[in-house]
Amino acid sequence: MSKPSDKQDLAAAPGSSGVKRAFSLPPQWLHMYDDFITKNSHQVSQIESTLRSLTYIIPGRFRDAEIASESIHSGVQLLSLYHDTLLSRAATLSKLPLSSLPRAPSPQSRYTKFWTLKSAFYRRVAYVLQIVNYVQLLCEMSAKRRGERVRWNVVVLLEAIKAFCKLLLLRITKSRPLLTPVLPEREPIPDEAPEDPEEAELRALGEDDEDRKPFGKGSVGAPQRKGVGPNGEWTMPRTGMSLPTLPAPGDTSGYLLSRVLTADDIKPASNLLNRLQGSAQLAEVLHILAPLVFAIALARSKDKRKSWTPWLLGVGTELAARQLRDRGLQTTPLEREEWSRRGWAMGWWAMRGAFYENVTKGVVGGVRSRMPGLLAGIIEDYEYLWENYYFSTSA
Repeated sequence: MSKPSDKQDLAAAPGSSGVKRAFSLPPQWLHMYDDFITKNSHQVSQIESTLRSLTYIIPGRFRDAEIASESIHSGVQLLSLYHDTLLSRAATLSKLPLSSLPRAPSPQSRYTKFWTLKSAFYRRVAYVLQIVNYVQLLCEMSAKRRGERVRWNVVVLLEAIKAFCKLLLLRITKSRPLLTPVLPEREPIPDEAPEDPEEAELRALGEDDEDRKPFGKGSVGAPQRKGVGPNGEWTMPRTGMSLPTLPAPGDTSGYLLSRVLTADDIKPASNLLNRLQGSAQLAEVLHILAPLVFAIALARSKDKRKSWTPWLLGVGTELAARQLRDRGLQTTPLEREEWSRRGWAMGWWAMRGAFYENVTKGVVGGVRSRMPGLLAGIIEDYEYLWENYYFSTSA
């Protein structure tokens, strides 16, 4: 009789089944976790907000607190990105009736979702860009421990990666402006409609479905539902059409506005932003390159705190982009909204480079001296980040 092979011995070993189960458990855990997230989207958002709030009070509390705080923040942001993917997939596969679905997604979500579904390359580049945005400050903190030269090399490298990704997205979208963020925002999944107590009681008593229909067979003596569906809508018995529920007395305006279609709601998602040409396209490129120009100039500067040259180059590039954009083609509401957001984001230049060191720092110190001890301590802790880390004030 031949001896069993080594593979047969391994398969027949008592612990082999346990090993197989051990390797099969992680996918099961991941599936259970995904199912929990999709069924508890509102609670997940609250937990994420709570964890993010911890990062606001940790800085300055102990040694290397800024790295611990940023590690938590980056981890929560990356986990939130994974949750967004799960919830977006669940919202797409949702089979709930239209009356229970939330309002139409925002133009930003429609546009970015269109490109993520149309182009796998756009989706990959957008995820890379988003991940870099989430971990850039943590990478700078880690690089600073190895010296200033390594730190600034990392800063320039990260800004170059971000600019390269944005130029790729500009090319993929056929010279359309970039939105912030470049991925769809999270859309809440509507909760399942709660089961009607009377129907639950009938089901427990074993009543037949036909006996529960108000106008079906065997309706004599059966409880009349008057065509009211599980979501409160009334179903007309002859045509089968349903009428939506009436709004709450104090929410009439919101109810009507939620059912009004605007021009952007019926416009194809790709037409929410116009294709840029000429000076408008140059303006978009300059806006993308402005942070990289500032980072390179700051890295080459000998006096990084007080030298005005890097700050003037960065702000000048951004202002040139805005000036060229004003001479561009007619813009859509979504594009005007994006440029308005960019205008507010320019306020971060007051917290950067020589402008902060020579102007804003004194203002912050004066405000801090007039505030109560707790708030003054929080501002002082964050002032350490503003003064020592490039990405802490990155727009």
